[in-house]
Amino acid sequence: MTGKTAPPAKDPAPKKDTAPAPKEEPAPTPKQEPAPAPAAEDPPSPEHPPATEQPTAPADEPAPVPTAEAAPAPEEGSPSAPAEPQAPEPEPEKPKGVPPSSPLALAVEEVSENSITLTWKAPEETGRLHLDGYVVEICKDGSTDWTAVNEEPFLSTRFTVQDLGSGDKIHVRVKAVSACGASVPATLEQPVLIREILQLPKIRMPRHLRETYVRHVGDAVNMMIPFQGKPQPEVIWTKGGQPLDTSRITIRNTQKDTIFYIREAQRGDSGKYELTVRINGAEDKAILDIRVIELPGPPQNLKLVDVWGFNVALEWTPPTDNGNSEIKGYVVQKSDKKSGKWFTALERCTRTSCTISDLIIGNTYSFRVFAENACGLSEKAAVTTAIADIKKTKTAYQSEKIPQRDMMEPPKFTQPLTDRTTTRGYNTHLICCVRGFPQPKIIWMKNQMEIREDPKYIAMIEQGVCSLEIRKPSPFDGGIYTCKAVNALGEASVDCKLDVKSKIG
Repeated sequence: MTGKTAPPAKDPAPKKDTAPAPKEEPAPTPKQEPAPAPAAEDPPSPEHPPATEQPTAPADEPAPVPTAEAAPAPEEGSPSAPAEPQAPEPEPEKPKGVPPSSPLALAVEEVSENSITLTWKAPEETGRLHLDGYVVEICKDGSTDWTAVNEEPFLSTRFTVQDLGSGDKIHVRVKAVSACGASVPATLEQPVLIREILQLPKIRMPRHLRETYVRHVGDAVNMMIPFQGKPQPEVIWTKGGQPLDTSRITIRNTQKDTIFYIREAQRGDSGKYELTVRINGAEDKAILDIRVIELPGPPQNLKLVDVWGFNVALEWTPPTDNGNSEIKGYVVQKSDKKSGKWFTALERCTRTSCTISDLIIGNTYSFRVFAENACGLSEKAAVTTAIADIKKTKTAYQSEKIPQRDMMEPPKFTQPLTDRTTTRGYNTHLICCVRGFPQPKIIWMKNQMEIREDPKYIAMIEQGVCSLEIRKPSPFDGGIYTCKAVNALGEASVDCKLDVKSKIG
């Protein structure tokens, strides 16, 4: 139960809880907190002027907010209304939760002649309940009448306000709405002037389309090319100065890009396409080069030029149809008659002739050549009509006739004997070299006496090298040794001195 003023002193009051209040001054305004006792018990405050008494809330509930409908304090001497008949004010319903916080980062994305596009971010706090959406409100500059643009809340954080007057200044605010209520609105600091922002047309050609765009026959061609310009530019596609064939090519334009689409590309779709974006005479152009390729045809005029030993020579001419792509090379294969299987003999041959080696004697070979471009190998190959039979060749050896030459020569020592000094009991060798034809006879002599079959001496001759081994010589074996060479044309001799010393010690 609540009251508007303090009761007079003559009126009855509860004996337990209340006391009569002075007649001269009304009760002061209580604080907005649950009061444990009526306000009449509090002494009047000299700082505050008389004011309307706020209704006192029950002890177990928070005090209601004061309203403008509170009646003035009764005049002095008038009795207050009985507490029982007085109707209590309706208490506000408890909120189910906290409303969401304000949307964040409200900004203008685009302004046109009669519209404005806004963007923002979701609020940080949405409360216990989920967010129902947003409400966009606008107000003309100089007015205080805010008008909701959307009838129902929406969840997108981007919205375009349409049908605005050109030249108007518009204030904009956005509220987040949930079952707990609406948030504090997010408002743009400055009004937005609705006017056309002119922008020259500009084509933003993607990097991969700045070069020749290559597709295979049967592939789909789907390209999106962005552009800019305001007001909405006019988009024009041509090929060779003529409009496009709409039965094969589909063009779809939006405010910011154009899409070029061919469901199944053919060779005839190759060429240079010109894109023009135009606004009131100002324009920007771009060239799009499309090349549709397929497999090449087979090489022409393959010939087996020559067969020799283990080798064959082949020649051919390029294919008449290169598949709308440069020929990268040729693949040469061979097949022997015994197995019938084809094996690659040469890959990526860049010329129109080649030599195949390391063939097997006794086999018979056929050859074929494929052409290759960026799309792959040709479906068909050029095959030789002639075969290469690698036969065994019979070679008859004919000795070369060399003219006879007179090789007769008298003996001549090319390396003479040298004087030697040796120690008693150690074998010693005397060596010299001689030449002559016919081979000369070698005679060894000591002190002009021929050395015959003596086991102490071993004489040898090999390839013109003459040696005499003296086994375990003694001082008696010292002297002058002579080597004489004798044949039918003459003789020659060399000699040396040999000293044999006794052992020391």
